[in-house]
Amino acid sequence: MPVALVTGASRGIGAGIAQRLAAEGCAVACVARTMAEGDSHLDGSLAATVDRLRAMGVKAHAIAADLSSPDFDPEALIAEAETELGAIDYLVNNAAAAFYPTYIEMPRKRMEISFRVNVMAPWVLAQQVLPAMVERGSGSVLNLTSQTAIMPPGPPFAVAKQIQGATAYGGSKAWLERATVGAAAELFGTGVSLNCLSPDTSVITEGATALVDLSKYPNEPIDAMAESAWALLTGDPTEYTGRVEYSLSFLYRERRPVRTLDGSALLEGWQPAEIPIDYLLEPGEER
Repeated sequence: MPVALVTGASRGIGAGIAQRLAAEGCAVACVARTMAEGDSHLDGSLAATVDRLRAMGVKAHAIAADLSSPDFDPEALIAEAETELGAIDYLVNNAAAAFYPTYIEMPRKRMEISFRVNVMAPWVLAQQVLPAMVERGSGSVLNLTSQTAIMPPGPPFAVAKQIQGATAYGGSKAWLERATVGAAAELFGTGVSLNCLSPDTSVITEGATALVDLSKYPNEPIDAMAESAWALLTGDPTEYTGRVEYSLSFLYRERRPVRTLDGSALLEGWQPAEIPIDYLLEPGEER
């Protein structure tokens, strides 16, 4: 049974990816700050996610951890996950800290939190699992990123309203994309892959809707992100590595069937031929 570790798995995309991995028979270590309902102002918890996975017949383990803390201990986290479930085959760095003040208004504390969660945590967690993956000759790391990492075109600049103030968040995700591709190049040929995945459009989750009103924008189902994640984690490591992919564009280009989170059926309305062409950042083209 393959073992996966997913951060930010108490709700949203992280919980969806954890469920999709469980549907494929993976044991899953779920990491987030919110252990139980009521521990956060947002709906969702590690306890709920783990209960859902166990009901699917797989092993699952919840680990409460604050990736933004200066005292975060990645070695202890990985050790707990591997003691409970076994060696990590798939690491999914999904947890993120998103703040949207402008560059000159960003408080130092929030900038530091952004980089601890979005830059440092994925790096130090990968450092913990990659040596064993290389030794085994197999394994995969997937880092979740964002369209905000794309450089705004200009000058002149006409930055879309929804990404104004995303300089710190986008900057941290741009670093993560560059680091992921660099690490993939360094490890190419070892049997280990590292990739990045971002939504093409908005994804309506508890965390995102607390920040932005997404109802006025195009949005895609969590299932599309989860299907893309599974494909990248399990793809041929000589081909599917060092990629910065966008969910719908990837599924469209690969003609990848999209399954529901529980893996039981094809997701109606979101198969490759059904994806709205204007939802794709670069329809049908290689990035």
